[in-house]
Amino acid sequence: MKSNILCSAAALTLIAGAATAGGIQRDGDRSQILFEDGDNYVEFSATHVSPSVRSTSAVQGGPTPNIQESYQTFHLGYKRAVSDQITVALLVQEMVGADVSYPATGTGGALFQGGTATVDSMAVTGLVKYQFNDRFSAYGGLRVQSLQGNVSVPAIGNYALTVGNDYRAGYVLGAAYEIPDIALKVAFTYESEIEHEFRDNAGNPFKVAIPQAATLHLQSGVAQNTIVFGSARWQEWTEFQIAPADFALFPSPIASEPSDIWTYEIGVGHRFNESWAGSFTIGYEEDQGDIVGNLSGRDGFVSYGLGVKYSAETYDVSAGVKYIEIGDAVTSRAGSSFEGNDAIAFGVKMGFRF
Repeated sequence: MKSNILCSAAALTLIAGAATAGGIQRDGDRSQILFEDGDNYVEFSATHVSPSVRSTSAVQGGPTPNIQESYQTFHLGYKRAVSDQITVALLVQEMVGADVSYPATGTGGALFQGGTATVDSMAVTGLVKYQFNDRFSAYGGLRVQSLQGNVSVPAIGNYALTVGNDYRAGYVLGAAYEIPDIALKVAFTYESEIEHEFRDNAGNPFKVAIPQAATLHLQSGVAQNTIVFGSARWQEWTEFQIAPADFALFPSPIASEPSDIWTYEIGVGHRFNESWAGSFTIGYEEDQGDIVGNLSGRDGFVSYGLGVKYSAETYDVSAGVKYIEIGDAVTSRAGSSFEGNDAIAFGVKMGFRF
């Protein structure tokens, strides 16, 4: 059984985080590129996410239009097997992001009426894996991440703040256990917190932490040409807040997350022949029942995805679509409840071996 049958689901497992993961997460752990076949391997993926997050009850002004705009994320990765024991990889991805726009009219609570907020990031990660034997390996490396953003809240004294790119470093550590004959792999990855520092309009420093995370990957063959797989990811989102000192009209931050988040996914992949494989996935993130930050308007999700992969001798192409039922939420500023919301995500990934 070929262990890389898991790649038939790659487009789906990657867009899961991009679509709805906790906080402002848009991409997750990409370290498993280290286990791809071939001495040299390059992959590129692109995802389009179309969320629909609308208020159905408001304190004043009636329901809101969609506050979450559609967005795209991209990922580029390269892996090289230096020797039988040593493998290196370089990853470029957008780990976090947000693009929120509250309408100027019809917004309940009015505090964020006409407000907008964007968060952009880029992370470059270098990894090294050492294979102790055919079953045990360990990996780790450094990550350099940029973060920038802006917020505008006309209803609160025309408050506006723009902060440029801040570059900070963190690290990644992991280990894996494999039984190749049955396509079994258990891998654990830890990603450190990266704390960025900015200044508000008055020159006062404030920090924004992209919190630490831990991800457990599981896969195993269960029948001829069939594999089950899954992941569990925890991220310490209670450490995240955007709280410049000059935003002083209210005691709480512009944005924050009240709970740490667990995100789960399970799926099955089947190889139909030497060229074609398919997969089905289910994702879940618990509805915490919290008053959430203003960059989301959502709390938890359930997702359903389908994927397909075509493989040739030197390349493969994966594509997937995912439907996400977004959990109900109440935001901390807008004073509105967001119910009956959903999202559609499409992903494509291309891999080349040489």
